[in-house]
Amino acid sequence: MTSDPSGTVALAFSGGLDTTVCVPLIKEEYGYDDVIGVTVDVGQPEKEFDEAAETAEELDLEHYVVDAKEEFADLCLQSVKANGTYQGYPLGTALARPVIANAILEVAEEQGCSALAHGCTGKGNDQLRFEAVWRASDLDVLAPVRELGLTREWESEYAAEKGLPVEGGDGGRWSIDTNLWSRSVEGSELEDPAHVPGEEIYDWTTAPGNAEPETVEVEFDQGEVVAVDGQEQDAVSLIEDLNERAGAHGVGRSDIMEDRMLGLKVRENYEHPAATVLLTAHEALESLVLTQEERSFKTQIDQRWAEKGYEGLVDAPLTKALESFIEQTQTKVTGTVTVKLDGGQARAVGRDSEYAVYSESAASFNEEAVTDDIEQDDATGVAKYHGFQSRLANRVAENVAAKQAEAATDGGQSEDEN
Repeated sequence: MTSDPSGTVALAFSGGLDTTVCVPLIKEEYGYDDVIGVTVDVGQPEKEFDEAAETAEELDLEHYVVDAKEEFADLCLQSVKANGTYQGYPLGTALARPVIANAILEVAEEQGCSALAHGCTGKGNDQLRFEAVWRASDLDVLAPVRELGLTREWESEYAAEKGLPVEGGDGGRWSIDTNLWSRSVEGSELEDPAHVPGEEIYDWTTAPGNAEPETVEVEFDQGEVVAVDGQEQDAVSLIEDLNERAGAHGVGRSDIMEDRMLGLKVRENYEHPAATVLLTAHEALESLVLTQEERSFKTQIDQRWAEKGYEGLVDAPLTKALESFIEQTQTKVTGTVTVKLDGGQARAVGRDSEYAVYSESAASFNEEAVTDDIEQDDATGVAKYHGFQSRLANRVAENVAAKQAEAATDGGQSEDEN
């Protein structure tokens, strides 16, 4: 923050309690002249934009809404190439944050703002993801909730005292974040790892088993999702339709203990139907067209990419370097995968590609030879060598142990004789 703050602050604005109390606090505690609110659309429910607009109007807050759904959807499909999951669930909130942060920064620069602000606490990941983008600019960065040590109880009392347009209580039983790619639910009794949540926490997915099984055919061209069941769609529509279709089968639920960047371990519940289908299909196609060495090494690359994505560092030099390798592998990831949706599961049940590193005759138990110049008996030599070093190491260790035991026995007899 500057020593003599002035001018206008662009606030990441949701209309919730945290960002609502930030509006007057930025003026009172930081001394800035004005605040504008910026809400970025990455696929949230329409009611969230209505609530943000209504709150902004009551606050007399200049409010901007930026549509970034296409940009976010493209990033989500890019993550599929990297099989983008963190600790077992598809990256959603993490990938949305840099998109949101960049959109807010653009508005701030267009409106001549001197600072940027968010309503994140000092315990979560989002503060880091926002600021990783913003601190690359020349604008000041404010974090009132973190810097002033605010609690939800204090914010509620402050809002009541100031007559701010916020609902009573905590605004809901759980903390929910929704975008095109995923829906996260946390807080309240869900913070207890032993608590078994009921169906009421889910919105995108129905209880598994309530729909008849069906199959989905996903087509890829060099790692890019290009069609579902032969129908080409823009990225946003494709994801939205798959969310609805797979969600009807209960596909895409995760209940995990997640390790945040600051070291806190938290319990998170997620819904991600479309992401589950597309990631399942992509991994299945890679298993068909990539060599064993490529698959093994790419697993390491994918994990590192996911870690950078989780950190919100999608533009980091390392991330771009990892993507160079990923893109090279994707030149062969072309073909179709049939995915079965049934009972909460998405399973690849068919794969087809002209790049398949597969020979049906070579693998078949009904064919005597492997290929024209490789017979089954040729594996005998390989079998003899396989595990040779391990067997040798174990034999050497056994011999040394036997010698040591014999020496110890001899030593003991000598003492008795003396």
